[in-house]
Amino acid sequence: MLSVRLLSGSLLFALLGLCTSAAAFSLDDVAAKAKARADQPYKAPKPIPQFLRELTYRQYQDIRFRPGESLWHESDTSFQILPVPAGAYYGHTVKLHEVNAQGIEPIEFDKNRFDYPSDAIAKRIPPDLGYAGFKLTFPMKTPTVRNQFLTFAGASYLRAVGSDNNFGLSARGVAIDTGLPSGEEYPSFVEFWLERPSPTAKSIVIYALLDGPSTTGAYRFVVNPGKTTDIDVTARLFFRKDVNLLGLAPLTSMFYYGEHSVRPLGEWRPEVHDSDGLLIHDGASGEWLWRPLLNPRNLRTSYLQTDNVRGFGLMQRQTDFSDYEDMEARYDLRPSAWIQPRGDWGKGDVVLVEIPTRAETNDNIVAFWHPRDPVTAGQQKDLSYTLSFGGPDIARQPSGAAIQTFVGSGNRVGGGDARGAYRIIVDFAGGALDKLNADAAVVSRVSGGKDVEVLEHFAEYIAPEKRWRLSMLVRPAQDAPLSVRAYLSLKDEPLTETWTYELPADADIRNKSQ
Repeated sequence: MLSVRLLSGSLLFALLGLCTSAAAFSLDDVAAKAKARADQPYKAPKPIPQFLRELTYRQYQDIRFRPGESLWHESDTSFQILPVPAGAYYGHTVKLHEVNAQGIEPIEFDKNRFDYPSDAIAKRIPPDLGYAGFKLTFPMKTPTVRNQFLTFAGASYLRAVGSDNNFGLSARGVAIDTGLPSGEEYPSFVEFWLERPSPTAKSIVIYALLDGPSTTGAYRFVVNPGKTTDIDVTARLFFRKDVNLLGLAPLTSMFYYGEHSVRPLGEWRPEVHDSDGLLIHDGASGEWLWRPLLNPRNLRTSYLQTDNVRGFGLMQRQTDFSDYEDMEARYDLRPSAWIQPRGDWGKGDVVLVEIPTRAETNDNIVAFWHPRDPVTAGQQKDLSYTLSFGGPDIARQPSGAAIQTFVGSGNRVGGGDARGAYRIIVDFAGGALDKLNADAAVVSRVSGGKDVEVLEHFAEYIAPEKRWRLSMLVRPAQDAPLSVRAYLSLKDEPLTETWTYELPADADIRNKSQ
């Protein structure tokens, strides 16, 4: 009995020690490091050896983590860590620490955790190289199989999935001057602290230190994996320099082409994209706004005004395999990502940057929130939000949503007889729309931007798909961009989000002769 009591006491002491250790390390500790760095000139991370930076994509992919070498595999916790090897596009290493009952312990590099593509490469790996980041696993689908669901690697990037997703778009800690002619700056997470979870824990806490030429930062991530993986983010940023375009809670994705754009010559797949639109929920007006993405001919930066923004995200609404017909990429399984601010972020803009790309291998879409107030050297900025990865319903939008958009000539059979016009079709579903009879008096509301003439618009029920369709015939002035806003209503009450579309003058998808 005495030995049992002593064992129980020891176990209790260990558990209390873990709690005390975890409580003893906090965001304040990381913030102190970030503030100290911000008061000093920036020093870039030490680059990895050149031969590792010159590895081809195939050579890097052939560096394989050995089964059974994951950190915490010997424990009862459901979470395990898979370090990411340095090399190729991961040009510097990061420091990793574990916060446990004994305190803070470094996670030392061990080259023997990996198999390398050749002995020649293996023998050149420095024994103190370090890791480029880490992946986390958790039993997402069955209790006996751990799935990779979160990766921190490269600059301030992190990628996550819900249990029904494959990896797709990314989030970042911060974006600096994205899309500006001066060039973008890429701050990096340079140090991490991972709290070792208890055996029954369903979440994990991660701290990160960010450093870059213009800013440093301290981050706390509380990660909750599941059908939707929710990450509660708390951040403190310290600025070394003035920043022209600060991007908070940034998301990065890829849009090559979709149903509302021209399929590139030689492509057989109907669509290719990680995300198909930007969704915004404004706090002051309560409006939900949907903006289909484009792959423009020239760089485009759009500023969408918000007041106390309640959420924004890059969504993948097209989730049928038939939308892509791609068994390798499985774009139908790519996640959506949603940012839900905590507290009032005030006045600012959701900025959408669309970069031209001629291949699906390039991330060409960035969305972030930009505060109206200037950002100056010596300033501190705090923010918190929830970052969610999962299906297209993660925003919990109550109104009808734009399911698909088609754009074509308004001067041909099936489009119209208006020279220089576009026929635009938007299908809506969800919310109160799904409960209406086919003969309900649904009204279309359409407005054109500057130099855009709205020639006609109407709503109709599409019985084969059980959706409501908005059809528009609109004509921009010659060599002017096309800008349109639209939604459906019933008895003067909105039934849907506001669909908004912008097509640059140089992105004319009609036959010019029409």
